[in-house]
Amino acid sequence: MELFGVAVSLLGMFVGFGVLIGLLFGFFGMGGSFLVTPALLVMGYPTDVAVASGLAFVFGTSVIATLKHRDLGQVDYKLGVLMIAGTTAGIEVGRIGLHFMQDLGVANTFVSVTYVLLLGGIGAFVTRNALTGGGGGLSHDAEADDHDEDELPEIAQTIQSYEVPPMMSLRGGVTVSLWMILLVAFATGLLSGLLGVGGGFIRMPALFYLVGVPVPVAVGTDLFEIVFSGGIGSFLYAMDGAVDLTIVVPLLAGSAFGARLGAAATSIVDEDEIKVYFGVMLLLGAIAVAVREIGGAVEMPILDVVSLLIIVGAAALVSGAVVVSSIRELRSEGQATPQPAD
Repeated sequence: MELFGVAVSLLGMFVGFGVLIGLLFGFFGMGGSFLVTPALLVMGYPTDVAVASGLAFVFGTSVIATLKHRDLGQVDYKLGVLMIAGTTAGIEVGRIGLHFMQDLGVANTFVSVTYVLLLGGIGAFVTRNALTGGGGGLSHDAEADDHDEDELPEIAQTIQSYEVPPMMSLRGGVTVSLWMILLVAFATGLLSGLLGVGGGFIRMPALFYLVGVPVPVAVGTDLFEIVFSGGIGSFLYAMDGAVDLTIVVPLLAGSAFGARLGAAATSIVDEDEIKVYFGVMLLLGAIAVAVREIGGAVEMPILDVVSLLIIVGAAALVSGAVVVSSIRELRSEGQATPQPAD
């Protein structure tokens, strides 16, 4: 049975996939590029269609998730605009550097090795930090006027100690130099430009560990940035006719629910749990990318499928953990609410 020229079973699969990715996107501020593009490539879609449709989906999902984070007061627009400016400059420099390495014939090796090391390194650091309780137990309350300095990650404390005017006041009671924000933004943009990725897995921890904003605000502000980068990329690809709406529309239908659920969960789930889930997702992502690169090196296409299964399996596992943690926290809050006297 077909609907709009597409098998109903395929449409149903895309909707379900959209719920899964939307939940991850709303909860972490990343996840779309990890899953959609590799999945479409394995399913046999042309590379340009897979990349363009994945980007269009990421754009749509980021809009949905950003609106939910805005409702929760978890988007710092001032920080977002500054990060966009610095990131854009960094991406351009990174793009130039990547072309230079392509001319030298070392681009593929550099990107593959750096990508795996970054995913694995950031994942291991975030997971270890959360499990050991090291620096960064900032409150979920984005409106809080001030936080104990000891709650900030040590790197963020160091960066905030450089009071180079003008100083910027951010959500969560954070005050940091404009130049430090632009420097962090440029560095994350540089990595994004070199690796050819959206950079959510770089920006979100950078906003928390380097700038010092609370994790929910880091997620919401990261998504706000993705609205712009994803929107521009989607428009350019759409002009070339590469965006396939039979892929994007059902994915967005599912993610409309998943993204709002994931965004709402950031206000419920314990912050250290968010960091553990994020770290585990990156570690498994590093393994998946390494498997895919090994498959390309030894010319074993089956490893591409194994890589995709690892990523999808990790996404399903982490999404399930997020839902279970949210339900557990809601039940705990319900039991802790005092019952009115008769």
